Amino acid sequence: MSISERSMPPLAADERTSLESWLDFYRATLVQKCAGLPEERLREASAAPSSITLLGLVQHAAAVERNWFRRVLVQEDVPRLYAPAEESGGVEGSGGGGHDGGFELAEDATYGSAVAVWGEEVRRGRENCAGRGLDDTSPFMGGEVTLRWIYTHMIGEYARHCGHADLIRERIDGRTGV
Repeated sequence: MSISERSMPPLAADERTSLESWLDFYRATLVQKCAGLPEERLREASAAPSSITLLGLVQHAAAVERNWFRRVLVQEDVPRLYAPAEESGGVEGSGGGGHDGGFELAEDATYGSAVAVWGEEVRRGRENCAGRGLDDTSPFMGGEVTLRWIYTHMIGEYARHCGHADLIRERIDGRTGV
């Protein structure tokens, strides 16, 4: 199955399979919300007063994938994606105001580029999770965070932003549903 193909998560599965399946379901949902739109519509903030766009949501998803599955889970020293230069060193969730990276669009930002970066971050995240147990921990904000917590957080993150994508897409061309 490709990263953008969406399968209903199994109704009866072990915890890890359930968590990974729901995360993959929402990942694919976000990409499907963008399908078939021309570039200019993906850049359109259609739900005023919000400035969020479908392209910005894909960039943001790439940024949070990198943050949680690389920077936090395996403590990889990689810069934040799409962050202003003065903010690129901070870890998401460590304080500071404003949105996390990705929502603001560079003039040369394209959907093709954003979805490629996102796909690579998803691939790297899956690799980093593969050998870990749900109760394995990583240092975070002066304490420890489990892989289970990260999966649960990411499911919530994607579910929330898929709701935003639903509204944005409906305002653009009337398309609804998952």
